[in-house]
Amino acid sequence: MYTYPHPSVLNSPNESSSTSLRNFMSPKSSHFPSDDSDYLSGFANNFSSESIPGALPKAQNSPLLCPLGLYAEQISGTSFTAPRKLNQRSWLYRIKPSVTHEPFKPRVPKHEKLVSEFSQVNSAINPTQIRWKPFDVPDEPTDFVDGLYSVCGAGSSFLRHGFAIHMYTANKSMDNCAFCNADGDFLIVPQIGRLWITTECGKLQVCPGEIVVLPQGFRFSVDLPDGPSRGYVAEIFGTHFQLPDLGPIGANGLASARDFLVPKASFEKESRPGYTIIQKFGGELFTAKQDFSPFNVVAWHGNYVPYKYNLSKFCPYNTVLVDHGDPSINTVLTAPTDKPGVALLDFVIFPPRWLVAEHTFRPPYYHRNCMSEFMGLIHGGYEAKADGFLPGGASLHSCMTPHGPDTKTYEATIAQGNDAGPHRIRDTMAFMFESCLMPRICPWALESPYVDHDYYQCWIGLKSHFVDDTENTG
Repeated sequence: MYTYPHPSVLNSPNESSSTSLRNFMSPKSSHFPSDDSDYLSGFANNFSSESIPGALPKAQNSPLLCPLGLYAEQISGTSFTAPRKLNQRSWLYRIKPSVTHEPFKPRVPKHEKLVSEFSQVNSAINPTQIRWKPFDVPDEPTDFVDGLYSVCGAGSSFLRHGFAIHMYTANKSMDNCAFCNADGDFLIVPQIGRLWITTECGKLQVCPGEIVVLPQGFRFSVDLPDGPSRGYVAEIFGTHFQLPDLGPIGANGLASARDFLVPKASFEKESRPGYTIIQKFGGELFTAKQDFSPFNVVAWHGNYVPYKYNLSKFCPYNTVLVDHGDPSINTVLTAPTDKPGVALLDFVIFPPRWLVAEHTFRPPYYHRNCMSEFMGLIHGGYEAKADGFLPGGASLHSCMTPHGPDTKTYEATIAQGNDAGPHRIRDTMAFMFESCLMPRICPWALESPYVDHDYYQCWIGLKSHFVDDTENTG
């Protein structure tokens, strides 16, 4: 089993700042589930959960008087008239309804690095292969909201079509506040540091090597039990993630529905004067005050829920004779478009696995793609890059931009010849966000000091091995 690095491997503050960090890094509660049995399991199921027996109404959703004097509140992730197989909604039974808050006001100071509508005004296009070195966690107190920043994306949350890719660096738990994303669904990939996430449906503990999906509209708070934390976020507008079809693979394989975990109901009933709801709406942040915790849901039922997944449970498939399979064979989740087989955004992983193909160049092939590929590395190395692509870093290969193994990887593979035996890739977890849309890149990402301006050099050393047999013939 891979041991994830302690957050102290990130930038190390001096002793005085380290002492102050410990004061504000500590989470508020340790009651976060750690075992799979502490969750409900399944994907797109209709779940039911109650933290007090009898809290769920019987035989109806909205009785005149709910059990225990609770309020009934529905959260809809799709339109009312969406086809039943696609319809997503949940009923929450809470101590006070979420509408009980003061008016929203623009958050001060303004968050300058979140984008949900990509245009020439706020982002640029660049077909060059781009790679970023790992971003350091800041020294100053920074929670998940303030540490979240957009890297690239396409489309618009206003038009309900598109995606955004963000990264986050944080060192502080959210305090007396909750975040709500009205723009889309978050898929969060922590790279260093556990996330203790409190949602309206219950609590989730998400470790590096796991992912969590927080659907549009749910309120949540992020605690950092390990202190400094870093990771990646994909956001999709106007649709939700689903499991990919398996086609000829059959009924089993890839990500199994039973391995997705959903929180059980838990609630906070204490008064919380000055509690702040931070809402992301059209890429801008707004705040509203209320006097209670939004995590006051005693019971709930439905199929619109937050969930997490452990990537080590993925069942990968690979070629067993010749050639290198397309990366789509490792799709964990997909957000489809209306065009069959074309994804708004796929989440693909490159986990430990065996390589056994004969007479085959086993690393990923050289490629130009009508899709755009954003890659990240959770731990270990990546089979197509001998060096330079580091855990916590990222790369972007946009539509039809050439990419593939670096010079060292190519030469080392060719040197093995056809005698290479079976080889197991170990201690690695890379991933890719892949989209049919062409991403625009945020200026702070293009101008970041973490851009690896020598990235292109990894291919410059590729030399010609061409042999022209016609020169030796009559």
